[in-house]
Amino acid sequence: MPARILIVTGDAAESLEVLYPYQRLLEEGYEVEIAAPSRKKLRFVVHDFEDGFDTYTEKPGYTWPADLAFEEVDPDRYVAVVLPGGRAPEYLRNDPRVREILAAFTGAGKPVAQICHGPLISAAAGVLDGRRVTAYPALELDMKGAGAEFEDAEAVVDGTLVSARAWPDHPGWMREFLTVLRKAAPAG
Repeated sequence: MPARILIVTGDAAESLEVLYPYQRLLEEGYEVEIAAPSRKKLRFVVHDFEDGFDTYTEKPGYTWPADLAFEEVDPDRYVAVVLPGGRAPEYLRNDPRVREILAAFTGAGKPVAQICHGPLISAAAGVLDGRRVTAYPALELDMKGAGAEFEDAEAVVDGTLVSARAWPDHPGWMREFLTVLRKAAPAG
């Protein structure tokens, strides 16, 4: 049976930051499941940059079904977790069950991949103190406030924690995450 990886996300997650790791990890031979606040069809978004805007813009993205609700997640069934960005982490970080799930992964030393706004969940779970991370650059103060050392880089690896700024960093992020993941838990 292939090793399982959990993706923690919800509505308004960045389409590319959910679906790229989802498909890439399937390609590697892992089983991948998406957990959300409830079992339903999730609505993702697309963030892009346009001339004349001071920040990114948001457009409707893909829809995708959640395999299970957070209350159904047993972290022991998974070898790693992925935290995509978008707006979803802004509200998911407030969910006590999401914080418990992430604390279980980090407490067990399992690989964690986080990108863009995904590190807001790690910060809320209290697992970034003393760690090196990157995130969407506008989150630098949030990361420092959580006790992390912020680096503006394509991918930052701190033990089993692998972070990236946003979807343009996917190649470096997944390359580093797969290096960590293959050592910790081969696909099977």
